[in-house]
Amino acid sequence: MFDTMTITKAGGALCGALLVFLLGNWAAESLYHVGTAGHGDEEHAAGYVIEVEASGGEAKEEVVVDVAAILAAGDVASGAKVFSKCKACHKLEKGANATGPYLYGVVGRAVDAAEGYGYSGALEQAADVWTPENLYAFLEDPRGYAPGNKMSFSGLKKPEDRADLIAYLDSLDN
Repeated sequence: MFDTMTITKAGGALCGALLVFLLGNWAAESLYHVGTAGHGDEEHAAGYVIEVEASGGEAKEEVVVDVAAILAAGDVASGAKVFSKCKACHKLEKGANATGPYLYGVVGRAVDAAEGYGYSGALEQAADVWTPENLYAFLEDPRGYAPGNKMSFSGLKKPEDRADLIAYLDSLDN
């Protein structure tokens, strides 16, 4: 069934298909080629340039949040409810690490001080101590606060939830 002529035909068909592909690539490249800067090919430069004026004066007004006032309004009972989002990965008993480190005494504790938990190193670069302000910023966006940390939680978007959770965590160790 397979003789020399069949193999020759198959090889010729393969070479012919490759030739058609390469010729098509060459034709498309010559039709649609746009020169890039630095190659010295002025005839292939972009057809027009859109000039944009530098916006000078008006800067966006930054919203100043009084973190101390928000933290002072934290509710321990509401924080216990908010903690339900955290308990899949964190435990409250001292020394009981889970996916994340234990949270007993976390407020005021050094960032990498949970015994027996292997930290990624990203948190140590972001802060030294878990002050209420650091926790507040971290809980809003854990990945943005310390890029590269192990926490996959997206964060608590409501300032009240963050304040309630911090008040709850702070109440655990008196």
